[in-house]
Amino acid sequence: MSRLETYEILGSYSDLLSIIKRQKADRIIVALDDRRGKLPVEDLVSCKFAGVSIDDSLNIQEELTGKIMTSGLYPSWLIFSDGFNQSRLLLALKRLSDMFLAFLLLILSLPIWILIPLVIKIDSPGPVLFSQRRVGEKEKIFKIYKFRSMRHEAEKATGPVWCDVNDDRITRVGNFIRRLRIDELPQLYNILRGDMSFVGPRPERPSFVKKLKEIIPFYSERFAIKPGLTGWAQINYPYGANVEDANEKLEYDLYYIKHLSILTDLIIVLRTAKVVLLRFGSR
Repeated sequence: MSRLETYEILGSYSDLLSIIKRQKADRIIVALDDRRGKLPVEDLVSCKFAGVSIDDSLNIQEELTGKIMTSGLYPSWLIFSDGFNQSRLLLALKRLSDMFLAFLLLILSLPIWILIPLVIKIDSPGPVLFSQRRVGEKEKIFKIYKFRSMRHEAEKATGPVWCDVNDDRITRVGNFIRRLRIDELPQLYNILRGDMSFVGPRPERPSFVKKLKEIIPFYSERFAIKPGLTGWAQINYPYGANVEDANEKLEYDLYYIKHLSILTDLIIVLRTAKVVLLRFGSR
């Protein structure tokens, strides 16, 4: 019997029915490469009617990883897949929850709004707040606000660049407020304005988006909803600093958009609190 890496090859397509009976299999997973080739359709139908579950490997990967793999992803899977629900009621409830959480966090963080501007001014010259153009829902450009955590005009000589580990542009106070995500508190204003949601894909810069759309398939689909202060990708993957990271985070974003719900948002908010306490993923 031949082997493929550590897995036994039990036979070819023509042996499917006999393999199912011999192995007493109750589930068939159709691999992506096989899906593109010639499938034993009649045998698969027979298996289906015999009570054998038949799944696409994309569904299994999604189930196991919590993301939708872009490698091998084809448009028909997105078209016929369950989920991707954006009913008016769901979006209205999401907006109400955004407003409630933003007001609540704004009230709870009032002492920080007094203290942080003082230490930023003492630590380094420049404005307290930092604003930047970002791409939002339906690729609409908006201005995001943060507490300044880098030197003033840090990109004047380089132009737009991703932030890296131990980036020397980050100030001492900036390093502290980034680790605790305090620098993102001014984005509560963006949420109240409706530019952002509390939970959603990370808002990216226009120059990065233009590049990533050319390289990464389905990248534009992440703009189907509002960007978020936190999100499924943010709590499952560290800060992205290159194209490979952006593709990985897109896979998590697609999963979130597919499974969009108030319960999912609540789970993400609770896990975000844990992430902040453990100081994971900030840069």
